[in-house]
Formats: sequence, structure tokens, C-alpha cells
Amino acid sequence: MLFSSREKVRCGVAGVGSLGQHHARIYAALPGAELAGIYETSDERAAEICAKHNCRRFATLAELGEACDAVSVVVPTDLHAKVALPLLAQKAHLLIEKPLCASLEEAEQVLAAAREHGCLVQVGHIEHFNPVMAFLEKHADRPQYLTTERLAPYQTRGTEVGVVLDLMIHDIGIVLALVKSPIRKIDSVGVRVLSKTEDIANARIEFENGCVANLSASRMSLKKNREIRIFQGDAYLSLDFMNQKGHLVKKTDLVAYGVKLKVGLAKAGDASSIPVHEIPIEKGEPLAIELAHFVDSVRQAKQPKVGGALGKSALEVAITITEQIGRAQK
Repeated sequence: MLFSSREKVRCGVAGVGSLGQHHARIYAALPGAELAGIYETSDERAAEICAKHNCRRFATLAELGEACDAVSVVVPTDLHAKVALPLLAQKAHLLIEKPLCASLEEAEQVLAAAREHGCLVQVGHIEHFNPVMAFLEKHADRPQYLTTERLAPYQTRGTEVGVVLDLMIHDIGIVLALVKSPIRKIDSVGVRVLSKTEDIANARIEFENGCVANLSASRMSLKKNREIRIFQGDAYLSLDFMNQKGHLVKKTDLVAYGVKLKVGLAKAGDASSIPVHEIPIEKGEPLAIELAHFVDSVRQAKQPKVGGALGKSALEVAITITEQIGRAQK
């Protein structure tokens, strides 16, 4: 379905908890969108959100899907398929928060239903809409080595899955998008602390093109951190997804530094002699950018930037890592 320039896309949210409430907030204010309503099992929460945004609470997922052109699925991961399938049956386009599903089998069911009903599925890999990622997509050129670190304090939300599916999957999606090469080998290690599944994990991924990525994630940290470092033929890049800033060092500057060392114009270990370029990043709210893209994709009937294929690929890698960790812990 194509929309006229004046016609608003009717949007809904299934699940208005700590994250879903922000989906509702953004849809309510987004030009070209109309927050038609929500589906929420908590009476108190539903009343709060409906009063705040003057929207309707739907009694069933089928009713929500029938009333909406586009719906965000923001429920625990193990409920994604159960919630998505009735919505797709009503031909609602979906943004499903990451990971796509808890298993590859469920992911296949959801994507098959989307194809059957002619619906778009965007997966909520929000970092792909972080202004930092926009910079990386332009300047990351055949990376040879990448490291990522994603740390967060412990909270009960999200612990229906391990830290790989909860946090690391963000960086898996980023790395797959930047490296653009089949995977040759994965080696993983993880530790359980408070959950039934891993709370700390590390994965080393080797790609067919020779690139290596080292990914670390923890939900047992005292601080939050979301960083990526990229080493490539012409530069070193270090970027902070949380604070939307970073810097790069160019190979040409390092060569010039080496020449200065040889002629005595610089001292060994004097980092101030190496030009470090601060990266100008125009800051923005990634979720607002992501939802605007989703609504625009629905409006124009075009495939979203992070569609089902990338979501499924990231899920497949995450499950491989999770299974390796699980086998080692037995």
C-alpha cells in the first residue's frame, strides 16, 4: 500500500514497558505518523500511556493489527513470534525489537508469514541508526581487525535470554554490516553470574576475507560502555556509540611521525606528535531516527535498512556463540 503525501501512517505498539513507552512517545510526535493505539497486558501501564498520548488500548493483537499500518513489537524476546504472527495475519508491517526471535525456527516462521502477507519486517538493531554508524558506513574501508565492547549494569529486564542475545547481538549486526564477508570460524567463552544463561561473553570471529573481530559484552559492569575500534589499511578509528563521538588516526600521519622520529623532530612515546582527528558527529536520538526510517519504509513500500535478512543473520551468529558457551559450561 502506498500513501499519499498527506496521509498518515497509522502506528501501534505491542508492549509499552521501559522501551515500548518510547516507541509510543516517538510515534505520537512523528510527522507523517499517527499513534493509533497500543496492546499492553498491564491495566495500570496501559492507562498511563493512553492518557499521556491520547490513544486507544486494543483488547487483542488482532484488533491492534487491523487498526494499524505499522506496529512495533516491544515485548520479551521469547514472546516475539507469539506476538508478531497475529499482527502479520492482519497485514501489519512490523518493527520487531532485536533480536528478531529467540530461535531460528521462530524467525523463519515470522519471516515466512511476512512474505505470505506482503509485510515489511524491520529488526530493531538500533545502533544502525546511531549517527556513529552513519560515519562508519562512509569511512570503514575493508577493516582488518575490529574490537567491540558493550557493558551494562545488571538488571532483570532482558534476562530471559543471555547477554549474547541481549547485548552482543547489537555488535554482531554492526560487524556483519561493516565487514561484508562470510564467516570462517567462531570461538566463544562466557560466564554465568546471576542469570541462568551467560552474563559475560567474548567471541572471536574470523571472516573469509581475513578480517578478525573480537566482541565483548557484559551485563555485570558498574558502568555503561558501547565502543568500537577498527584497524584498517589507511587508518585507526575509535568510536563511542553511547556518547556519539570518536577519533581517527590516519596512516599518513603515522608515517609522518615515523619520519620525525628518525630526524629527531619527535620523541618516542610522545603521542602529542601524532595528529588525532576528532570525528564531527551530528548527534541525534537513534530510536527516533530508526522509527522515522521504519515509517518512511512503510510509506514508500521499500525494504528497510535493517530487514529480516540481516536480523536473521545476526541471530544465527548469536545463537552459535550462545550454544558454544552453553556446551563449555556443561
